Amino acid sequence: MKTLYDVQEWFKKFGYINLAPNRLDAIYFMKQELAYMVSAGLIDKSNHEYLTVRLILQREERFENEKLGEKL
Repeated sequence: MKTLYDVQEWFKKFGYINLAPNRLDAIYFMKQELAYMVSAGLIDKSNHEYLTVRLILQREERFENEKLGEKL
């Protein structure tokens, strides 16, 4: 798992499909869903996939915020 697309495919395994048109909004909602999945006990914080997904979401969020900063 290396890209945001891979993360979206991983979420599909749990029945979560993100339809947010804005990439930054999609990242935000995926982070919220990931936190909910942990609190519901679907995945464990020490799970390798959880850690990978979290890092990818953080990286993509940082990348999108940097792109927005360049446009301003």
